[in-house]
Order: sequence, then structure tokens, then C-alpha cells
Amino acid sequence: MLTKQQIIEKLINPGVIAVVRAKRADQAVPLIEALVAGGVIAVEITMTTPNAIAAIREASIKLGERALIGVGTVLDEKTCQAAIDAGAQFIVSPICRRELIPIAQRAGKPIMLGSYTSTEAQLAHEAGSDFIKIFPADTLGPNYIKALRAPLPHLRIVPTGGVDLKTIGDFFKAGCLAVGAGSSLISKEVLDSDDWPSLTRMAAAFVKAAKAARTA
Repeated sequence: MLTKQQIIEKLINPGVIAVVRAKRADQAVPLIEALVAGGVIAVEITMTTPNAIAAIREASIKLGERALIGVGTVLDEKTCQAAIDAGAQFIVSPICRRELIPIAQRAGKPIMLGSYTSTEAQLAHEAGSDFIKIFPADTLGPNYIKALRAPLPHLRIVPTGGVDLKTIGDFFKAGCLAVGAGSSLISKEVLDSDDWPSLTRMAAAFVKAAKAARTA
């Protein structure tokens, strides 16, 4: 079993967290296999995926040694606990739901609460959120995160929304530890056609861009 620190290290290296909103629960395993083949090992299965808890359980059993399976779009305590029981290694919420933090802490799992303002971000940090998910980041951009970290450099920020191959470098340069990538990584066309080779190529491109930004 991975320790909390080991999970955190896998989240920030290479630093690309795939946000999986599959159309069907049975897409989860082949989709994650395609991501791992491209170098993306951290995967957030959102609760908007049909039968998400079952998908997390299956993916954890079959791919848990090669991928870091987490849960996203967690809005309440019951869902948080169910996902952890199914094998989720990290928890992500798009909102600042601080009641989720004690559940994650008891299980030894890192948690990432959503924030939009500096006040939300600091309150989430003070409550014990391991990372701050800036969402939706496309309306704020890398310059906002750079400005946010000037007075609040202790925040471990992960933007989601608006992260693509053109912007990923700027987000890392702004001080983000990792990024969440959804439709820009796993496109509607890929999901409609189960085009896993195409997804593997896109995953590899994201990892390459992340590594380039960090070494620039």
C-alpha cells in the first residue's frame, strides 16, 4: 500500500492528472491503459462517469500497480467514503467542501478541494486540503495563479479547465505543481470511437510538454 507521501509524489511527477469523464463504465480500464502507455499515470475518474464507483473498483484492481486511480467531482461525504472503499487513492472536489477532508485524512489519502478565489483557496489550505484545485482555470489563466502565489506561496495549486498543449507550459511556469486535463486530453472523438492509440499519443504529448516546462 502506498503512503500518502508516495501518492503525492506520483501526482506531481510527471504532473499531468487525467480527468476521466467516460461515457460508459466499461471504457475506464482501456482508457486508463491508453493513458498509462503515454506516460500519464494519475487518473481521476469523475463521479459523472456512469457507475463511477464500480469503475474505480475495477480500475484499481486491474491497474492499481501501474496507475494511480483517484475520484473526482466528489460533492458529499458518502461519495467520498464509497470511492475510498472502492480503491481511490486521491480525492478531488470541484468545490470547497471542507467536510471531505477528515474522511481523506483518516484514510491516509491526499485531497484536492476546488477554489476560485484567494479566500476559498486559503480556507481550503487551512482546513487541511493537500492541494488546491483552481477551477475553472480557463477563465483565470496562468497570470492569475502567478498573482495568487505571490502573497500565498504555500498553496500547492493544480489548475483544471483551460489546460491544453498550448497553455500547460505557462501554468507550470506560474508555479503549479501539477495540472488537471480533461477534454483537451481525452477528447469527445476519442470517447465516441474508443480510439485508444490516439489517446496514447496525446498523453505522451502532454507529458513531454510538462517535462519541457519544468526544465525550461
